[in-house]
This record gives sequence, C-alpha cells and structure tokens, in this order.
Amino acid sequence: MNKKTFYGFVVGIPLLVLLLIVIILVNEPEPGGISRGLAYKSAALLLTDRESCEKALTDQKQEYFSGAEKSNWYVKYMSYLYAGNYLNTDEVPAKKETAEGLLTYKEAEELAEALVPGSGKTFHVGKKKGNKQISADDWWNLYEQLRKSLDGEGKIKELNVLLYGTPTNVNDALPWTAYTSQGNYQFEGISLDSYIDWELKILVRGNEIIAMKEAVTDTVTYKNVWLTTGEGKNFIVHLGLVERSFPLEASLGQADNFANNVADITLKKGNLQKVTLKKKRISGKVLAVKEDSIEIEGYGSLKLDKDMKVYRLYGQFEEKAISDILVGYDIQDFVVAQGKICAALLVREFDAKSIRVLLMNTNFQSVFHSSVTLSAASGLTLTYGEEKVEIPAKAEVVIDTSDERLKDGRIVVSPLEKGDAVSVNSISRSYGTPSYGGTIEIRKEGDGLLLINEIYLEDYLAKVVPSEMPDSYEKEALKAQAVCARTYAYRQIQSNTYSKYGAHVDDSTRFQVYNNLPTAAKTQEAVRETYGKLLFYQETPIEAFYFSTSSGHTTDGSIWGGNPAQYPYLDGTLMQDNKGILNLSTNSDFETFIKNKDYPSYDSTFPMYRWETSVTNRQLEEEITEVGSILNITVIERGVGGIAKKIRVEGSDGVMTINGEGQVRAKMGNKYMVLTKKDGNVMKNFDSLPSAYIAIVNQGVDDKNVTTFHIYGGGFGHGVGMSQNGAQAMAKEGKSFEDILKFFYNGVEVQEVDHTKS
Repeated sequence: MNKKTFYGFVVGIPLLVLLLIVIILVNEPEPGGISRGLAYKSAALLLTDRESCEKALTDQKQEYFSGAEKSNWYVKYMSYLYAGNYLNTDEVPAKKETAEGLLTYKEAEELAEALVPGSGKTFHVGKKKGNKQISADDWWNLYEQLRKSLDGEGKIKELNVLLYGTPTNVNDALPWTAYTSQGNYQFEGISLDSYIDWELKILVRGNEIIAMKEAVTDTVTYKNVWLTTGEGKNFIVHLGLVERSFPLEASLGQADNFANNVADITLKKGNLQKVTLKKKRISGKVLAVKEDSIEIEGYGSLKLDKDMKVYRLYGQFEEKAISDILVGYDIQDFVVAQGKICAALLVREFDAKSIRVLLMNTNFQSVFHSSVTLSAASGLTLTYGEEKVEIPAKAEVVIDTSDERLKDGRIVVSPLEKGDAVSVNSISRSYGTPSYGGTIEIRKEGDGLLLINEIYLEDYLAKVVPSEMPDSYEKEALKAQAVCARTYAYRQIQSNTYSKYGAHVDDSTRFQVYNNLPTAAKTQEAVRETYGKLLFYQETPIEAFYFSTSSGHTTDGSIWGGNPAQYPYLDGTLMQDNKGILNLSTNSDFETFIKNKDYPSYDSTFPMYRWETSVTNRQLEEEITEVGSILNITVIERGVGGIAKKIRVEGSDGVMTINGEGQVRAKMGNKYMVLTKKDGNVMKNFDSLPSAYIAIVNQGVDDKNVTTFHIYGGGFGHGVGMSQNGAQAMAKEGKSFEDILKFFYNGVEVQEVDHTKS
C-alpha cells in the first residue's frame, strides 16, 4: 500500500464514522411524546379525583365539546381544566384533534404555570424548543415537581401490581378496566394491553391509573389462586373477577388433579412455567379473626400469608374479603402451607343457628373485666388447653387476668347439667345477677378479660325481646319485635364487628339489649311462633332498624348521611292507616305539626309522643365551644317527616353547622335538661334529646345576657323503621305481626331464613 492510499484510509475512515453518526442523529426518532388528552387527565387528577370530574361534567352549565365528542374519555378531564381556567379554549381548542395530538414543551410550560404559578419559569424552554413535542420522560419529570406542590395529602400513590386482565382478554369487562392483584382500576387513555401478565409500577389516584411508570418484569407468580377444570387439557385460574384458561403441559401434571385446589402459578411472557398446588386443609370453628391471624378451634392462632385469599365455593363462585369469615361457625375450610393460612374456603351457607355475644360489665361501661366470678346450680365444667375440670354445684369460681388457666388464651365454661345456666356473679343487670344458657368463654386480652356467651340464636332472641319490648304488650307486637330482632341479629352476625375478639355483638344498646330483663312466657312464645322468620327485600335480609316512639311520622335511611336508595324499604311514612308522607320540610310547617299534641297517629297516646324543654345558651356552650357566645340556633335542613338533619349555630366568634340526627341530639341536649312529656310528667338526668324531631324557638335575652331556647319535640329514638309503641297500638287494633312489619318496611316479605341468599 502506498503512502497516498494509507493517508486516505487514515483520514477517510474517521470522516465516514462521523458521517454515519450525523446520519443516525438526523434520522433518530424523537423520544416518545405524550398525548394532550393524557397529559390533561394527569393534570386534572393532581387537583381532584375522577368522580369529581365526572360530576362537574354533569353539573356544568357550559359545554366545551360538541355533542358528538361528549362520550370520549378525555372530555371530563379537559372540561374540568377549562372550567377552572387552567386551560383556555382559544389556545387549546376543545376538539378531538387537540386531545389526540401530542403535547408541546410550550403547552406543558403554560399548563404548569396555571397549576402552580411560578413553576412554568423553572421549566422555561424558550422559543426554539417551545413548539417541539415534549418527551414523555420530560413530562413526567415535570409532573413529579407539580405533584410535590399539589398533592400534599398524598392522594396520588405509586403501586406495584400484577396485571392479569383488560378488556382484551376478559369477557364482559367494563371499558378501560384493568384487573390487577391490587384490585380493579380504570386506565383511560393509557396503553396496557401488551403488559398482561407483567408486574407494573403504576401511579394512581383513587381507582384511576394516571401513568404506567415502569414495566418491572414479565415473570409473575399469581399467589393462592383457585383452580377449576377447563375444556380439554386446559384448566381455569380464578383471579378476582377474571377467569383465565391455560393449557397444561404433561410435565406439570394432569388437569383433573389441579381442579378445586389453591395454587401458586408462575408465568413468563404469559406462558405457564410452574404450578405449585397447596392441598393441606384444616377445618374447625373460627374463634377469632384478627389482622394477621385466625384462631381456629383445635389449631390455635395461625398467621396469615401476605397474599391470603377468601373464596366462596357454594353457589356462585366469588372472591370475598377476610371480613366475610364468620367467627363462631365452622362453615369454612382453611388451606395451610408452611404453617400459614393461604386461603379460606367458604364451603357452606351461613345458617344463623348461633350467636356469640360479648357481655359487658355492670352499667355497660366496657367489654373488659378485671375479674370474673361464675357459678351454676348444677356445677360447672371448665375446659382449657387439654384440661377439663369440674366445679361443685353452686360453688363459685373466680378468674382474673393472672390466672394460670388462661395460659392458652381462653377458658370455656359450661353447666354440668344440660338445661342449666351459668350465672355471672361479678356483673349485675336490671333484674339482678344474670345467668346465661349455652357456654361462657373467657378470653384474655391486653385490656382485661372478655366474656363471650355462645348461644343458639333463638335462645338469644328469647332474652332480647323482653329487654327491648315490655312483655305486657300485645302478642302480635312482640312477634313483630321478634322478627325484627332476628333479622337485625342475622345482619350483625355477618357484619363481624367484633371478629377480632371472637364475637358478633355485645349486649348493650349499641346492638340489641340482651338479658337485661328476665324472660317471660309471652316473649318466649313470640320468639317460638316466629321461629326462623326474617324480613326480606328482594331475597336479601333487610336492616331491620327499630325505635321506641314516633312523633307521628317515621323517616328514611338517609338520616345517618347515606344514600336513601341503599334502603328502599325504609322510606318514612305518616303513622296512620293510609300512610303517605307529609311535607314538613319548612320550619313553620314542622313547628305547627310538632306543637299539635293530639295530631292523630298510632303513637299519639304514649307520653313521649310529644315533649318539650328549655335550654340556655350558657348550658349549650359547655358542649358547643366553637362559636363563642351562642346568639341563635336554626334548623336549616329537615329530612322525611321533618326530622332535623342540619342545625346552624350562630355565635359571637363565628358560625358552625351541626350535621346528622345523632349529633343534633347530643349537642342540643345537656345534663341540666328537664323534659316535660305529653302526660305532664317530667324526665331528668337525660343529657341527650330523645329525638331530632324538634322545633327551636328563640325566647330572647334576659337582663343577665342569657338567651333561652325552647325546644318542642316528639318521639323517642332515631325514627327509622318500626316504632315499637306504634306496633303496640296497631296490635291492639287487631293487626297481625306481618301487617305491622309490612307497614313499617316498604315492599318486604316475611320468609324463613333458608330463603336467604348470602
């Protein structure tokens, strides 16, 4: 090679490399951009949630998009920003082309400035770059800065999820719905279909995905899933609401062997790699359900796997929650692996045969006891660990928190002879020392001892009905009370309020008063003659609320702040034969109604039908401390039947609103209150108003600068469902218990418990 050629190579090769680099740089595609629709969605979700954007779209007076485009997913988010002056339709037209086009640096800068004044300057890009499409990375980096300023409460969260379904692989899926290991999310405007069976890092607000931040891995393990047989050599994996079908290779086993088991399945790029079956099952009565463990009779407390699942296997298969595991019942099987509970299988329908009641101390002050004293006429049997000890007839046994017999956590106490009852001598009730059928379980907790009475539901009701309604009442009224009490108890067992303590309810007014008064032949007959009967609305047991006395009108289920549509059978009614609803929404109309002591009603002969009292601003200020000296009080919102739902309190230092029936009664009552009932008798030592059916009259200021408010009221209780005294009056008129119940609960049927659909 000559020198000339050699120098040509030396010089030419670097020039060629340089030329190639230039060509690559010129032709390299710009980093992926982001659509305006998606950017504006993410911006709106910095300010509020998706539901608020939807509501604003419905309520807004100005429509920004044409009728043909109103159904597009981005409309609600952009409309929200237009309405808040974060976007301008002159610069960002409300059109499909705008939303689907790519966001520029200048548009990102202007939006940032509108959202957080001053932020646009720190992101300033200048004229040269302003009209270029912003890269997705630059947008999300800017977004994080905006998030720090606007999301101080942490409403936006980062989650790692396993994505196992979208509308592309889930039949009957809702549009834009992602089915994940953390629940279901909407993903409007985001492309997720190609990431099924991936672990993803996502940014969410509420149930809306804002962004997919990272595709973590294409190898996933779905833990503790339920398997059933599919067609041919396929098997079905149940993932939440989603059913996925997978072919089973011979190396993994036979499909029939997989059916009706819990397993972990591992996938790589959507292909099945491994199936780990978990076949060990145990069963027994559930004694307690806590956040991280379940106590099962015969097995003690077992820890929960972090991916523990609950499946209902009878009837329609369904994934349930840990709160659906009922204490006191053995209707569940448990799948155990490596000493932890991986899954609970609800294998039988709940039959409501028994109930577990926490017995409170004297005067119902606490569920905890420092010590317990028990006896029985026939003697007692104490069971703890593997020990079983007999206590002689009528002899007392005392157990406190230091008792060695509690080393395994609990002692079960039962009478030696069937039909006898256990007396709890360390507490008292209205009739003296109470005794209980069934068994008494003593559990040791950090705050003291718990007493749990496990008893057949019908025996429980026999001691609830006389505590809730006098046995002197008509048989049909007592039968109506028995059906209400049974229905209420049924719902409370399922609610699992005290599951961490291994109970369903306590024996106080928080649920139903139990064994505070002795049983009587008539109340026992009322329970027996309605055996197993519940109130159903469209095949589901209802919330059978009841109360003492009406003001002449009941109210609907919205008084506690809920949606009345949730309780269609609790619609409120006039307490007369023809029912109907009075319009008592104004203070003047309600005042006329409540001052009429003889307004015809089923409850009108009872003393609490009408009552009145006076309170001063000084007395009320002991409870209402937020407004200074109280100057005036006004009811500003009334519910069905005129019940006070909101009260405005004006004071020297400001104004406040009291919301809800319970708060109205608590705040407007006080320990100085003397109530005069309809029959002229007075009632003292009652520091909460009997009801929220009230009219308030300001009687002016005296020479000591004290303002007096006179309150005209009616009824006793919350006013929802059955009036017990109203039921008594109806029974006296010859109405049956079914007639009474159908009067108070609209559209219900009285049916045997076997008809329930859990």
